[in-house]
Amino acid sequence: MEQLDRITQQPGIMGGKACIRGMRVTAGMIVGQIGAGRSIDEILADYPYLEHEDIMQALRYAAWRAEEREVILASS
Repeated sequence: MEQLDRITQQPGIMGGKACIRGMRVTAGMIVGQIGAGRSIDEILADYPYLEHEDIMQALRYAAWRAEEREVILASS
């Protein structure tokens, strides 16, 4: 896996969730924003302390975690 040097996990920050550079912004929050239809530019405008690479690494982290285990989805 590519190094994710902007993704940090510390027990005292956001309950140990994966965060961006030790800030109180979780990778899950970034992915949720993208999933809700927000663009990278919109996220960067709302969170000016984030950088483009922060968002890209959050997405790569989420993709890596999704590959870790298989989740059975309910059939329709």
